[in-house]
Amino acid sequence: MVKEKFLTIMTNTVYNYMNRKPEKRMLKIVGLVDKSDKKDILKAQRMVFRKIIEDKDSNWYKYILSMWEDIDPGIRKVFFRNFICNATLFSSKDHNKLQKKYGCNIPFAILMDPTSACNLNCTGCWAAQYGNKQSMSIETLDNIIKQGKELGVHFYAYSGGEPLIRKQDIIKLCDKHKDCIFTAYTNGTLIDEAFADEMQRVKNFIPAISIEGFEDETDARRGKGTYKAVVRAMEILKKKKLAFGASCCYTRKNIEVIGSEAFIDDLVAKGAKFAWFFTYIPVGADAVPELIVTADQRELMYRQIHNFRKTKPIFCVDFWNDGEYAGGCVAGGRRYLHINSAGDIEPCAFVHYSDSNIYNTPILDALQGPLFMQYYKNQPFNGNHLRPCPLLDNPERLVEMVERSGAKSTDLLHPEDVHELKQKCGETASQWAVTADRLWAKTHTCYNCGYCRNGKDKTTVKELK
Repeated sequence: MVKEKFLTIMTNTVYNYMNRKPEKRMLKIVGLVDKSDKKDILKAQRMVFRKIIEDKDSNWYKYILSMWEDIDPGIRKVFFRNFICNATLFSSKDHNKLQKKYGCNIPFAILMDPTSACNLNCTGCWAAQYGNKQSMSIETLDNIIKQGKELGVHFYAYSGGEPLIRKQDIIKLCDKHKDCIFTAYTNGTLIDEAFADEMQRVKNFIPAISIEGFEDETDARRGKGTYKAVVRAMEILKKKKLAFGASCCYTRKNIEVIGSEAFIDDLVAKGAKFAWFFTYIPVGADAVPELIVTADQRELMYRQIHNFRKTKPIFCVDFWNDGEYAGGCVAGGRRYLHINSAGDIEPCAFVHYSDSNIYNTPILDALQGPLFMQYYKNQPFNGNHLRPCPLLDNPERLVEMVERSGAKSTDLLHPEDVHELKQKCGETASQWAVTADRLWAKTHTCYNCGYCRNGKDKTTVKELK
């Protein structure tokens, strides 16, 4: 507790110092960190940050300064305290200790669904089947957050359904847990002036607004008028200097647009500070496997995101193509877990199988349960971290884990046999394997050395070349 208070005071002091004159004081702060990091523990990070701030024409330098120009000072300070400090810096050592203590994964974030209800009916989305049949009470959501904080988790995300159907409860939880940072994957249509004012008041809620491209692409999948509603929401948030980002699902039909410079430039112009990219996953009875991207399209997205990181002032993450930086799959509690609107504790938002429920199983017990331990023992699922996913990239691995753990399908209306799900992804996985292995061998080394268990991944630069 004393150490945590000291770290809080120290980080607040650093923030307040930089906050007054960020352009002039960033380099001085790096110099102080250089002197204090005598064992070069943060050498790689220091070198990257120094390179950014010494190149004033770089996209990342412009991005950092935009956080002072575009974001409300109170929002910026709470983000620094809750995400940078509480969720990331202070919790990382606790996570490592708890992982060793309990012999299981300890998540960085918890994703949960307040409701299965949604005001849209998007093509290929399983939530459209459920209607308002499932929901978790605010007391249950609060209990999940309390359990998470005991494990050092200070980052919580909402999905659904449409989570902002429960926006009053979400704001209440932001108010109650002022030391946490919250986000929601939302279609954005329920964001109005009043809700933006509440965001301004609590300061610890940052939405990720779903968008499929421009108007034609977004409305084609989400319904006529959705794009205009999204644009209105972004205009409100930008006007009030609130932080927000975009959640972008790329499919076989929209990838040329969603992966274009014109689209990413438009997001920047609209005020988005981050963009999360997801590839389409054919989960559920109403899934449309024809929307899965081809291997060539996925490679296009891989190259475009890498290019955007070098040229655009926006933080981009591609959850399927960025396994190289995370050391493989991030699900199963390794970085996050998912609790659906019925309370089922799932390893991933796209893996609808579970052996535990929040109403009768604490989160830690679920992490130590058969399904999550299968993840813990088997991660990474592939030595090539451009093939990280046990569903889309290595579907046979998901079949093995579900069968060994005895996990059951959590689909409310049409329980899906894991073998049937594997069939939807098998051909795609085989085709991507050829492309991914070529990319990995040509341009990448193993980024997983810090995460390997039992010496499973022995890939070396020499072998790859």
